[in-house]
Amino acid sequence: QVQLVESGGGLVQAGGSLRLSCAASGPTFSRHVIAWFRQAPGKEREFVTFISWNSGRTYYADSVKGRFTISRDNAKNTVYLQMDSLKPEDTAVYYCAVRAGTAYRTTPNEYDYWGQGTQVTVSS
Repeated sequence: QVQLVESGGGLVQAGGSLRLSCAASGPTFSRHVIAWFRQAPGKEREFVTFISWNSGRTYYADSVKGRFTISRDNAKNTVYLQMDSLKPEDTAVYYCAVRAGTAYRTTPNEYDYWGQGTQVTVSS
């Protein structure tokens, strides 16, 4: 059973930065792709970015491309999301998720394990 724990959320002014962390534990063979999703109040959960645990391949949603960076530290079993130039519309609960399959996907229902989420609030 893969367990994920997010941290690093908080309140920041527009234009500021935050770094989220996702600490993973459990069977390493399950950690093929780790992604970040976010969900704002009244909206559906949306894809932000993913990284391949083995190859390091990354992919970003257009809304965050050039502002967010995903990275991993295999020794620490941790994935990071560096968020720069934050905007009020980035306000949401951010979740990390693991997909145990071999294909890269961007829809929430194709991910098998989820963290509890961390709140990010960007004030204008």
